[in-house]
Amino acid sequence: MTDTIDTLDRGSVEADVREGTYGAKVVTIEPGGAEYIPLSERHGRPLQQLWTWVSPNMEFATIFVGIIGVWFFGLSFWMAALAILLGTALGSVSMGLLAARGPRYGVPQMVLSRLGFGWLGNILPAGINALVAGVGWFAVNSVSGAFALNALLGWNSKICLLIIVVVQLAVAFFGHNLVHAFERWAFPVLVVIFVIASAVILSKSHFSAPGGGFSGGTIGGFLVTFGAAFGYAAGWNPYAADYTRYLPKDTNRKAAGMWAGLGVFVSCLALEVVGAAAATITSIGKYANNPTAGFVSHMPTAIADITLLAIALGAICANALNVYSGSMSFLALGVKLPLTLRRAIVAIVFGVAGFFVALSGLSDAGTKYNNFLLVIAYWIGPWLGVYFTDQFLRRGKRVDGLLFDRKHRPWAGFAAMAIAVGVSIWLFANQTDYVGVVPSHHPAFGDLTFEVGFVLAALLYALFFKLQGEGKVSERLVVPGEEAAPAQVS
Repeated sequence: MTDTIDTLDRGSVEADVREGTYGAKVVTIEPGGAEYIPLSERHGRPLQQLWTWVSPNMEFATIFVGIIGVWFFGLSFWMAALAILLGTALGSVSMGLLAARGPRYGVPQMVLSRLGFGWLGNILPAGINALVAGVGWFAVNSVSGAFALNALLGWNSKICLLIIVVVQLAVAFFGHNLVHAFERWAFPVLVVIFVIASAVILSKSHFSAPGGGFSGGTIGGFLVTFGAAFGYAAGWNPYAADYTRYLPKDTNRKAAGMWAGLGVFVSCLALEVVGAAAATITSIGKYANNPTAGFVSHMPTAIADITLLAIALGAICANALNVYSGSMSFLALGVKLPLTLRRAIVAIVFGVAGFFVALSGLSDAGTKYNNFLLVIAYWIGPWLGVYFTDQFLRRGKRVDGLLFDRKHRPWAGFAAMAIAVGVSIWLFANQTDYVGVVPSHHPAFGDLTFEVGFVLAALLYALFFKLQGEGKVSERLVVPGEEAAPAQVS
C-alpha cells in the first residue's frame, strides 16, 4: 500500500543521532542515550539474540513462576505446565514481533512506542517501564541471586544482595556491547548446569500428584498462572528493540525476531516446567523464606552448589538487561542530559534505587513476586494492544519521522491505554492486594486483566485513531550524513 492523495504529509524531521564512536568494542562505555544508531555503528547478527534472551532466564525467578502454580494455586503438574506453555508462547510471539523492528529503525523499544503515543503520551508506557525494569525487575532478580548466594555460602542475605548488585551494575554501566558479550559468555555455562539440575529434579518429581495449593486447583488458579507466565515472558517485550537496534539495517528482520522470541520461549518454558515439577516434591512451609534453597534441597551437594552459582549468575544476566533497558526507557521520555555518559549514569541511579527496593523483598518473596508478575501483565497487555493496533493502522505509511517529532502529540494512545488499564484492573484483577469486581463475586474467573486490557485498548485505540485523523499522517525521518531510504512501519 502507498500513500494516497488524502495523506497529510508533514514533511521531514531530523533524527537525534547517538554521538561518539563505539563500534563493536566490548570494554568501552557506550556513549549517548536513546538516540538513533547511525549506520556506521551497526554490527552484529540475528543469532546473537538467542543467547541474549536465553541467559537472563536461566535463574530462579523463572523457575519460581512454575512453582507458584502448584504451591499457591493448587494446580497439578500437567495443568501448571499447560498454563505455562500458553502464557509463555503468547509473550514470546509478541517479543519476536517487536524485536524484528529494531534493525530498520535503529532506536530503543520505548522510542518506537512514540509512534502511537506521541512525545508526551509516551510518558505513560515509558515511565512505567523505567520504574518496572530499572527498579522492579532489578529488585526481583537481585533477591533471587541473593537467595542463591545465601543458600550456598551461608552469608548474611544483605551482604549477598550487595555483591549481586555491584556485579550487575558493572556490566550494565558499560552498555550494549558488554551486555551482549556477557550473555554470550554465560550462555554455555548456564545451559549445561541447568540441564543437569533439571534432569535431577525431573527424575524425582511426582507428575501424577494432585494439586495441593491454597486455591484448590480451580480454573481460576489456571488463569492466574497463565497470566503470571505471560507476565514473565512479556516482561521482556518493552526491551525488545533495545538489543536489535545495533544490527545492520539490511539484517534479516524475521531472523532477528525469530531468535529473540525463541530465546525467550525455550528458556522460560523449560525452567518454569522444571519449577512446577520441583513443587511436587518440595514443601512450601519448610522453604517459604528461601525457596531457592528448597529447589536445590533434592540435589546431590556438588550439583546443588553449582546450581546455586548458576542461579546467581543468571540473576546477574537478567539484571544487566533490566538496568540497561530501564535507563533506555527513562531517556526515551525525552529527558535531555548534557552528558556523553548520560545512559551509564542513569543506569547507576536505577541500580541503587533497585537495591533498596530489593532489601524490602528479602521477606515474603513468594507472594510479592506473584503480585509483581500480574502487575507486569496488567500494563503490558494494554500497551501491546495500542502498539500493535497502531502498527496495523499505519501500515504502508512513511511515519518514521514521528519518532523524533516533538510536535507529534496524539491523545489516542494515552487515552486508550489509561482507560483499558483502569477498567480491566477494576473489574478483573485478582491478587492479594486487590480483587476486582468480577473475581470477588465469581472466583472461578481467576484473573483476566491482561486479556481484557489488551482487547479493550486495541478497540479503543482503533476508535480514537479514526476520530483523531491519525491515519492520514505521514512524516519522514532524515539522518544527517545518511542517504534517505524508504521506510515503513510494517
